[in-house]
Amino acid sequence: MTGGFRAFWLLINIYHIIALRPDGLAFDMEEKLCVFLEYTRAMDTNEDWAEKKEQEKNDRYSSLLGFINHLSHREKSGWKASQTNFTTGVRGSLHTNQFLTRLESLGAKNKNTREAMGNRTVQKTLSMSDMILKFFFIALNSKTHWTLQNLPTEIVNKNMEGFNLHLQPPRL
Repeated sequence: MTGGFRAFWLLINIYHIIALRPDGLAFDMEEKLCVFLEYTRAMDTNEDWAEKKEQEKNDRYSSLLGFINHLSHREKSGWKASQTNFTTGVRGSLHTNQFLTRLESLGAKNKNTREAMGNRTVQKTLSMSDMILKFFFIALNSKTHWTLQNLPTEIVNKNMEGFNLHLQPPRL
């Protein structure tokens, strides 16, 4: 591949990667590995909720990963691209062994650290679900002052600062 063509290919593929919007990219320069990271909250009402979401995420990136690996093999660069998904149920479900194994594959070698990360992920997922339900309640009901005071002020203000709005503490 010539230098100009290689640069053109790189620009086109960066555009495709950005358009697909992976949640993160991890690189291991020694192992020549690029990992697409995906975190998803899925509705965990059915028994196969995680498998369905995993397949959806895998389908999203499969052609790009295949192309990167094919080109790397053809050019003998030694790089490999893969994908690691982290899926949590909106009601707090988590396939713990799978989650912990994936963290370990990304370099989190300490078991206690991985378990703490799994626990924190579930806590944050439930916290976000709670906040979403509260905002949904706000949208359904016009009693915004009553509902907004039930949300932590720092969360409300952070989410409203893009609109240059800030919640004032309630007057008693």
